[in-house]
Parts: sequence; structure tokens; C-alpha cells
Amino acid sequence: MYHRRAMAMTLRRIAVLGLSMLGLAADAHAAPATQADVKNMLRGISDKRIEATVRKLAGFGTRHTLSDTTSDERGIGAARRWVKAQLDACAQQSGGRLKVELDGFTAPPGRRITQPTELVNVIATLPGDQAESVDRIYVVSGHYDSMPSNVMDPAADAPGADDDASGTAAVIEIACAMSKLHFDATLVFMTVAGEEQGLVGSTHVAEEARKAGKHIAGMFTNDIIGNSRADDGRVDRGRVRLFAEGVPDVKEMSDELRTLVRTGGENDTPTRELARFIKEHAERDVAGFKVDLVWRRDRYLRGGDHAPFLNAGYAAVRFTEPAENYKHQHQNVRVEGGVSYGDLPEFVDFGYIAQVARVNAAALAALALAPAAPHGVQMETVKLENDTTLRWDASTEPDLAGYRIVWRDTTAPLWQNHKDVGLVTHATLPLSKDNVVFGVQAIDKDGNASVASYPTPLQPPRPAPAAPAAPAAPAPPARP
Repeated sequence: MYHRRAMAMTLRRIAVLGLSMLGLAADAHAAPATQADVKNMLRGISDKRIEATVRKLAGFGTRHTLSDTTSDERGIGAARRWVKAQLDACAQQSGGRLKVELDGFTAPPGRRITQPTELVNVIATLPGDQAESVDRIYVVSGHYDSMPSNVMDPAADAPGADDDASGTAAVIEIACAMSKLHFDATLVFMTVAGEEQGLVGSTHVAEEARKAGKHIAGMFTNDIIGNSRADDGRVDRGRVRLFAEGVPDVKEMSDELRTLVRTGGENDTPTRELARFIKEHAERDVAGFKVDLVWRRDRYLRGGDHAPFLNAGYAAVRFTEPAENYKHQHQNVRVEGGVSYGDLPEFVDFGYIAQVARVNAAALAALALAPAAPHGVQMETVKLENDTTLRWDASTEPDLAGYRIVWRDTTAPLWQNHKDVGLVTHATLPLSKDNVVFGVQAIDKDGNASVASYPTPLQPPRPAPAAPAAPAAPAPPARP
């Protein structure tokens, strides 16, 4: 009964706050993290703490969304309270800068939820320190619910060590590590419920953010990032898959999307630009580790918690281990024919999770320290010529140093060349727009570069239609 009363009070408080985790005041006096600070932070990410978190979450027996919410030892309620306690401890160590909240709501009945059910996401926010950037938000998530073989069975053991205690452990570790530093933009660390029941928790956050007009400039989800051994025994501890959608599956194309396709920008959606940025910075800062870009929304015909953010119009990507072992996903714990089934900690590589956490943290730090991607980027098309002129709107961020034009062959996946053009709002390059793909980045005084923005065509102004001729004045009446 105590837990029910406490939860009810917490949920009423969150309702009053109105999901304040997606917009907090900036601390104008803080110094942003340096590259040396980020390197030290990455080294401090601990596989031992990650192991302890995964084992603790698996030890709750099941974290099924429809499981017990009152026990302190078993079920999703116990797991939720434990996750919040870990983030609360890190918030205290941050001097209160990390803000931890419960985002509770009632999920209506659906295909995988039989009756109205209270779901709770645990969310921690690290507000940005630059007033001009605090409303620019980067979200990283894992889901703390789990499932056995039958997605509707809340009673069977479902330890969910890889799916997705691994992602939850990474998010907690990243939140605690990054909250010791200061960044220009805002970082949001989420552990969500209801993923296995249909992405319910993440859908709630994405839809509320869209309704409130929040500027989520990028979202990462970490789902199944704990296993480095494939079902054939091959071990790969040096790479992770990053899924990034191109042209979305929509019934009707918007004008913006139609322009993207018409100009050959199918591989330059905001999500693809985000993925390029992640790969570049993660591979720079996490030695010997590769990010494999997969040009798909998710694994073939499957989904994850980034999908609701994509549906809401935000750039969003998914991290997943290189080769999944389906004996240890969505399986009742058992032994058949001498083969162990079930998502148990013994099948998880904790050092590998730590590397994926470092990849996330390196990319998040680079995003939150860099300026916003340039707005209003356009390519002149006034006349036929072999040079290319690009224009963009001036940034309002106080530490801006200038802009960089990047380009690549139309068949190349990554940016190949760049030219710094200074603190200007237009530049001309002796390159044909017919042969390469262009982008524009903003650069601050510390050398941090933004995600690239793809240009849309700047059409020549159409001549104004000729004004209709004035009607002739009536002839004066004849004199008698």
C-alpha cells in the first residue's frame, strides 16, 4: 500500500511538472568540457559497474511490463525503483545538476496490453549550460522491461540480461559519467518501460515532446548491446551496428521530403547525417572500435524505441550488437537437448557493453559541445554553371567561429572533403553540384563541428505577374 501511495504522489507531481525533463534552465557560469575531460570520462566508464547493474536487473526475476509493481524483490516495480535509486545517487554526486524524474502515464488496452495499465519511464536530465543551446536536446535510451517466450506472460522468469538490461546499464553508466561534466546542449537519459508490449513507453515520450514543440536534435536507443558471441561461436568485440533510416515509409510525401528525393538526397536525411557524425566521433575517441552503419530503420521488419521518435519527425538511431543469438532472446529459461536457453547474465559480455557505452558517450559529448547544425542551408540554382554557391542562416550561438562545407561523391557513404569558409553566410566552390553531395557544418571556437545540414535548392524568384490594366474611364456624356 505504501508503494501505491508513493507512486500516486510521484505521478501527480510529474503531471504538474509537465515533463519538465525536456527543458531546463541553463547554468551560464559553467565551463564546457574539454576534449581531455571527455577522454577521462570515457576511461572512467566501468565494465564492473555495468556487470553489477545487469546482474541486479536480471535478479528481479522478470521485468515484464505487466508484472508485479509492489514487491521489492520481483517484478517491474522493484526494477523501476532500483533504477531510479541509482540515478538519484548519481544526481547527488553531480551536485544536483542531474535531474531525475518518473514519467508515469496510463497505457490504454491494446494488442499486448489487456487493460489500462500504469507505465513509468525513469528519466534523468543534464541541462545544457549555454542559454542559446539549452533547448537543443539529445536523448539516449534503453528499455528496462523484459519478456519470456510468451510476450503476454508476466509470471514466467524473464531475466532480460541482454534484452535490455544491457542497454539500461549503459544508459545509467553514461548518465553518471557525463553528469560530472558540463555541456552546451541538454542531455536526457531514459530507461523506458513497455518496449516489448509495443514501444509504449518511448511512444509516450516522443509524442509528448512533439506536442510541446521540443527540439530533440538527436535520439539514440541501445537495445541488445550485450552479446559479442554469435550463435555459431564467432566472437566480435570490436564493432557495433548502428541502424539509420533514410527516406521514411509514409503514405504521402511532404514537400520537404519530395525535395530531398528530387535532389538526390535520399541518403542525407537528418538521421543519416546524425549517424555519420556518430561514426566519425565514436571511432575517433574509442580506439580500435568500429561503428557499422546499416542504412535501415532497424533490423529487417523489426523495431525499437527510436521508431516513435522517427515517427514524430526527430532524427533517431539504434545501437545493436553485431550478431544476435536468438537462444538468449525472448526465451523461457530452460535446458533442451543440452542447450541452454534464456537471456541470462552468463551469456553477456560486460566489457563489450562498456565499449558500446563509450561509443554513445563520445558521440553525445561531441553533439552537446558542438554548435547546432546550420539552418536554412540552400544551394543557388539561378543559372547553369559548374561552380556551386551555398547559403545559410547565421547562427546565434556566442562561441561560433565559422562554417565548414563538406562534400563527397554521390556513391560515397561518408564525407570525403571539407573547406572552412569562415564566419560568413554564403560561399562558392569550384565544384559541380551535379557530381557531388554537399553539406554545411557550424564550428565553434574550440573546433567542435556540428552535424552537417543538407542544402535544398534556392530557386530563382519568379517574376511578379503583370498587374491587370485599369479599366478605361467612361466617355463623358455628349453635349446637347
